[in-house]
Amino acid sequence: MNITSVKARQILDCKCRPMVEVKVETEGGFVARGAAPTGSSVGMYEATVLRDGDPNEYRGLSVHKAVRNVEEIIAPALIGHDAADQKGIDKLMVELDGTEFKSKLGGNAIYSTSIAVFRAAAAAVGKHPYEIIGDGKLSTVPVPSFNMINGGRYDDLVQPFNEFIVMPYKADDIYSAVEMSVNVFETLRGVLSRRLGHAPQVAASYGYAAPSEDPMEVVGVLAEAIEEAGYTGKFAFALDCASSEMYDKETDTYLLLGKRVKAEDIIAYAKKMTETFDFVFVEDLLDENDWEHWPLAVSELDRTIILGDDFIVTDRKRLQRAVKTHAVDGFILKPNQIGTITESLETHAYAVENGIISVPSGRSGGVIDDVVMDLSVGLQVPFQKNGAPRSGERIEKLNFLTRAAERIPNSRLYDVPGLVRF
Repeated sequence: MNITSVKARQILDCKCRPMVEVKVETEGGFVARGAAPTGSSVGMYEATVLRDGDPNEYRGLSVHKAVRNVEEIIAPALIGHDAADQKGIDKLMVELDGTEFKSKLGGNAIYSTSIAVFRAAAAAVGKHPYEIIGDGKLSTVPVPSFNMINGGRYDDLVQPFNEFIVMPYKADDIYSAVEMSVNVFETLRGVLSRRLGHAPQVAASYGYAAPSEDPMEVVGVLAEAIEEAGYTGKFAFALDCASSEMYDKETDTYLLLGKRVKAEDIIAYAKKMTETFDFVFVEDLLDENDWEHWPLAVSELDRTIILGDDFIVTDRKRLQRAVKTHAVDGFILKPNQIGTITESLETHAYAVENGIISVPSGRSGGVIDDVVMDLSVGLQVPFQKNGAPRSGERIEKLNFLTRAAERIPNSRLYDVPGLVRF
């Protein structure tokens, strides 16, 4: 399984932004690829996405520097190493970079290589990567959740919360979970069309644009679509606030209902939401540096699970601090945030040891065949984030779960009803 070749190239993500793809080949002729997706809501503590900054190519977003770093620095160091030594290879790349956020070589260069090595080792033993992670202990597939309405800044309104999510948490199996969710998404289009008087706008993350600046009203629209589709009681809600995007450091305030408010106000509003509707989780309710108020959110919002995304960035050190201060109930697992497969698995292991939930998620600049799906199935997590049920790379994630459920003997959906807090 010794590595014989490491090559890299620039390809495009689902939003036509350049990204790094790495191809690794082993002595046995096994070939595998890895690519590093990027997000639209990016935490300030994430591993660096190294871009060229040349305005004449892809508006400065090209990644030729990162590609060269793979071929000129990473590749010579990895040739001859056993691809099965994931921990050793990831450690070597981190040491080659030598910076806190992988800014020298690029987190996108290191992570893409890490994925390719991981997949090459799995291919060499004839297994799916999730079977390597699961180590013979697979019995469930996670319940998918769907970002159906997107917040953000629009011409006529600003919806401060980023993602309005539904989860078919009472579905009988993965097939029905997907079908129900697609039906709700199709029904939602009609509900929004009647409300707006025209077809709804498709937002940047492929859900529909928020019809109101009031988050409560937006969830009400989702509830109407669920009822009209005939699935009352089968779905629950979730929310990704991405509040760092709307936080103003100078005034220490957040945007809500067109006004600047304090952390206590946004917590109180979210508490009212979770008492009005059933929420599985609320993600990034507060700014990524607001360590003072995260514990308050956990204590006040007792009918839902409080998750950190930009707040934790899949970083074990940040998760350790959050656990010690009772600042989260779980975290969003995005491997490219920390930059290697090994570090991602270590953060997850720490979470499990401390009763903290890991929720794998793709990124808005996604790819077909995202390794995050192998983590979702292999780690046997309760649920995951899938984005809107639209566009190829998001649909592929759903097909991945269907195929995994067929491959795993006597598989079932994870028992999310036994986990929720409402």
